Amino acid sequence: MYATVMHGPGDVRYEQVDDPKILKPTDAIIQLSATCICGSDLWPYRGASPIEQPMHMGHEYCGVVVEVGSEVRTVRPGQFVVGSFCLSDNTCPHCRSGFQSSCRQREFMSGAQAPYARVPLADGTLVATEEMPDDAMIPHMLAVSDVLGTGWYGAWAADVREGSTVVVVGDGAVGLLAVLAARQMGAERIIAMSRHETRSQLAREFGATDIVTERGEDGIARILDMTDGIGAESVVEAVGTKEAMQQAMGVCRPGGAIGYVGVPHGVTLDGQDLFFRQQRMLGGPAPVRRFLPDLMDRVLQGRIQPGRVFDLTLPLAQVADGYKAMDERRAIKTLLTVA
Repeated sequence: MYATVMHGPGDVRYEQVDDPKILKPTDAIIQLSATCICGSDLWPYRGASPIEQPMHMGHEYCGVVVEVGSEVRTVRPGQFVVGSFCLSDNTCPHCRSGFQSSCRQREFMSGAQAPYARVPLADGTLVATEEMPDDAMIPHMLAVSDVLGTGWYGAWAADVREGSTVVVVGDGAVGLLAVLAARQMGAERIIAMSRHETRSQLAREFGATDIVTERGEDGIARILDMTDGIGAESVVEAVGTKEAMQQAMGVCRPGGAIGYVGVPHGVTLDGQDLFFRQQRMLGGPAPVRRFLPDLMDRVLQGRIQPGRVFDLTLPLAQVADGYKAMDERRAIKTLLTVA
């Protein structure tokens, strides 16, 4: 088959690779209904993460099971499934406590920007629907597998509660869906930090009550002014840069919580600063598997439409154009069709 391989910074190719096959009895093979490019894929694309050898790209996925290993019990060929980008057995102590992204057998999904993909630890990773979703549901179900689950975890880690004030730092797909998550969790005021008109508009449609365009100290001052000098009790950091973390810490009130889900690059924290700020911090790779059943139900019931973050659709063969569009911020998130 043909699939996406990154050979170096800016060098994404759609090239022939071996078809995936069952390697372990706990594996499944799925036929992708659609795939997409993640914001985190841009780190190696931009040279911010090392590429030591050609990388088979793609970790967001949904599709139909075509084959399972001999030990797989919870999914079967013909079922539509969604899985997390963190592969887990869903039975170890960390999984049972709700942190499947720290599973003792954890692997990270790869190779999903392709027509077919191998999913290890299928029983613990994949969740099947009762019926086959229609085509209109596919983008929304695809979003659940990472970008919605990550935004949801960011809001959960930030301890968003009914009636709370929330600040979301970052207007990429994860940040936008953190806005949606905060609204679903009952936040009364949601301040999205964005200076891109199309992204700001989508943030408002997802539930943002306020948009702040300022950055750095000006952005912090603006939000403190909006909150009577107190700050927000919940902040989601959805970028991963030093500047974004400083922004998050600067607008979080003492006793508040920061949910950080941007993959860190160049982030350093000062112990004295942390000590006196008295802020709670929880983040890391999202345990999407914990949230999958609930989020899939919300999508299927029509309560949320997370797939609206896909503002560019291309055939998989044009995947390099999709990377370029996201790198140049001409697209929030690129959906790739595989038919």
